[in-house]
Amino acid sequence: MRCAVVLAGVLLQSTLVSAQWSGEIQNNLFYTDDVGLFSATRRLSLQNDPTQPVVDRTGQGSDMVYEPSVDVRRAFDSRWGRTELSAQAQGFVYAGNPVYNHGSYRLRLTQDVASETAVRLYYFYGPNLFLGKNDERRSGKELLVDERVTTHFWSGHLERRVAANVTVRLLGRYGTRQYNEAFSERDTRFWTVGPHVEWMITPRVQLLVGYHYERGLADGRRQSQVHDDISYVNHYASAELVVQAMDRVSVLLGFDYERNNFTSGLADDVHRGAHENVYQGDLEFQYRFTDAMTLKFGCQHGSRKFSFEPTSVSNTNLWLGADFKF
Repeated sequence: MRCAVVLAGVLLQSTLVSAQWSGEIQNNLFYTDDVGLFSATRRLSLQNDPTQPVVDRTGQGSDMVYEPSVDVRRAFDSRWGRTELSAQAQGFVYAGNPVYNHGSYRLRLTQDVASETAVRLYYFYGPNLFLGKNDERRSGKELLVDERVTTHFWSGHLERRVAANVTVRLLGRYGTRQYNEAFSERDTRFWTVGPHVEWMITPRVQLLVGYHYERGLADGRRQSQVHDDISYVNHYASAELVVQAMDRVSVLLGFDYERNNFTSGLADDVHRGAHENVYQGDLEFQYRFTDAMTLKFGCQHGSRKFSFEPTSVSNTNLWLGADFKF
């Protein structure tokens, strides 16, 4: 975080040419049928944080969720070339379950390093996310207490236009998930690598595909007395298709698949030899009301299953939204 602030300061002190401010405000209103899975479902995308923490307790009830978001950007030319700084704040406000209320924050620096090449650096901070009530194991009493996690990650993208209609991106990521004291054996360090490809098939049809490989190592792997090691190897694949059906109407379709292979070697740990499969589909309609305002309607359905559970669990989200550019 400190490095990002220092770097931003150095860039802002450079010679500025044609500097400009821009931004976007998003407002979405959701219905979700499972508040415990809502956050993990919403962030399952190449552009976000797809490998969310393990959610042990699902079926926590339905709710309405309001999601405000603001993204402010400043672009300018400096001695290094074209530069853009961006800061985003996002919130989730639950109507009937305020204990799940949370926010997240993101900083992004985009730097053009050649005519067809850019570097993007990200920092993400998601504090004190409530995951639900869970059985703690540190005391040996398996008390039902609140489980919370704070996420930090740093990400870098190297992006290159390899053809007039094809862009390739290489992603690298490192992060931590820090749990409250009752679940501190789940504190995890993780790293991610993977390619993304954007293909402009026609002027009205765009396809984004990507794959992530991620390794997560939890402190519990060295705490055999707790029997709770959530270390994992993750494989994540995604495809997102955007079709401009009419001049003002676009349709977005997405499919995501995630496979978590738990690597625990602890005796009596439910995660030993276990895995989780996640499937998810998205459909969103966008109507460009004006150049500055877009209206949205969407639906999303995900299904996930642990190998040690008899049945899968699902989450369905519906939403209405409006985006405003300035």
